[in-house]
Amino acid sequence: MSAATPEDRARYLRKRSFSIAGHRTSVALEPEFWSVLEKEARRGGRTLSGLVAQVDAARDRRPLASALRLAALQIVGQV
Repeated sequence: MSAATPEDRARYLRKRSFSIAGHRTSVALEPEFWSVLEKEARRGGRTLSGLVAQVDAARDRRPLASALRLAALQIVGQV
C-alpha cells in the first residue's frame, strides 16, 4: 500500500478562516474535529471563532491546527 500524497490528505481537510488577535488566519482540520469543536462552542454558548481564539491564546508554540485537534480530543475525553 502506498503512502497518501499531500493532495490526497488535503481532500479530507476542511479549511476555516478566522480573525484572531487582529489578524486573519486559516486552519485546515478533518471534518470530525470541526464537528466536536462546533458542538463544544454551542454547548458553551460561544461562537466557533470564540472557541478558536481561546485555544489560540493558550497554545504556546504549538501550531494552531495541532492545538485545536488536541482540544477536540480533550473535549471527547481521549487525552
